[in-house]
Parts: sequence; structure tokens; C-alpha cells
Amino acid sequence: MTGNIHPTAIVEAGAQLHPTVTVGAYSLIGPHVKIGAGTKVGPHCVIEGHTTIGESNKFYQFSSIGAHNQDMKYAGEPTQLVIGDRNVIREFCTFNIGTVQDKGVTTIGSDNWIMAYVHVAHDSVIGNHNVLANGVTLAGHVEIGDWVTVGGLSGILQRMRIGSQAMIGFQAHVAMDVPPFMTVDGNPLAARAVNLIGLKRRNFSDERIASIRQIYKLLYRQGLTLDEAIQQIDALGGEDAVLMRDFLATAKRGIVR
Repeated sequence: MTGNIHPTAIVEAGAQLHPTVTVGAYSLIGPHVKIGAGTKVGPHCVIEGHTTIGESNKFYQFSSIGAHNQDMKYAGEPTQLVIGDRNVIREFCTFNIGTVQDKGVTTIGSDNWIMAYVHVAHDSVIGNHNVLANGVTLAGHVEIGDWVTVGGLSGILQRMRIGSQAMIGFQAHVAMDVPPFMTVDGNPLAARAVNLIGLKRRNFSDERIASIRQIYKLLYRQGLTLDEAIQQIDALGGEDAVLMRDFLATAKRGIVR
């Protein structure tokens, strides 16, 4: 090891690495990569493309970060991948750059726990404090909020949205939007209940949980149309009702019912 860069690693000219970045054996860092302070890149990783990585991330071995997207229309445009701070990325993960047909950037926030073999396709947006278990696959243009847990071997189709504080069960097939606070699973996917365990772990008050349970009843247990449910949820008031109302009002491909 020479400084923080293993002698077998290749850091191409033009790459911008903070002096505290560690790069393990046989890893490759491309010329357009920027990596912030304290980030650790394990052995046998490839980080390429126009990729910007924040501080104190940990990349385990054999990950492919910032490679060309898998969109057949891609023609080599300098699209981007942007990753925040304090993420843990385990073995064999693949994160792709964006496309010019969308926003041109794939975005991963901060404080995420991303387990082995997770694929994040082009133009996806992942928020903060999420857990993606082993083998989760995100197709292009997927949006995930904050504090979401996605169970292992789950597949999320293109342009699906997962609301904040939701829980997706093991081996789920996500082909519709998942509203905030819900627990869903199965194939076909079905809403089961409010994500009570997750909310309690994050110290939601009893009053707030009761309000969210009322939102769940309006959406799933009263036989209301979606428009009727949105109106009644809006009438409840409060930040969680506003979050749910706004999510439902912008659902273009239907929600899990």
C-alpha cells in the first residue's frame, strides 16, 4: 500500500480523490470520478463514468459503479451518477449512470444500507436511510423515498415510486406505486398493513401512528375510490396526510390496492 492507494490499484489521470480516500487492491478509478473524504473503496471495484461520491462511504469488493446504463438508446452521452455520504455498498452491486431521455443522472442519497447484488438502473432516485436487501433490482427511473426497506430478491419495475417509510416484503414484484407508510408484499403485490414496526423504531408518537392508521383505513378499508380517499385524507390535515395526499395525487401508474 502506497499511502491510501494499493500499488495494484489504477487511479486514472483526472480522477479527483480526497487525500483520505482508500482504494484497495486491483480496483480501477476512472478519469471523471470524484470521491469525497473518508470514503473506502474495497478491492476489485470499478468506479467509472461521470461519478461523484460524497464522504465516508464504504464500497465492498467487486462492485461496478458508474458504468454505462443498460438502455439500448444510450449513445455515450456524459450522463452522471451521484452518491451522497455514509452509504454502505456491499459486494457485487451495480449502479449505472443516467440517460438523456430523463434527468441524465442516477442519484443515491445518504446513510443507505445497500446489500450484495443490488442493481440500481439509470435515472433512479434513492433517498436517505433506506435498506435494500440482497438481490434487489431497480429498473430505470425508479424513485424511492426515505426510510424505506426493500426485502431481498424484490424487483421494482420502471418508473415505479416507493413512498417514504414503506416496507416491501421478500421477493416482491413491484408493478405499481407503493404509498408511504405501507407494508406490501407478494406477487401480485398487495398492501397488508401500516409499517408499524418501522414507525415505532423511528419514534413516531402514538398520536401520529393513529393518524397514519386512519389514512390506511380510508385508502384500503372503506371501499372508496382513489379520488374519494384523497379528499378524505386531505381533510384529516397534518404532515403525514399531506405527504400521502401529494403522493397519491401524482400517481400516474396506479397504486398498490
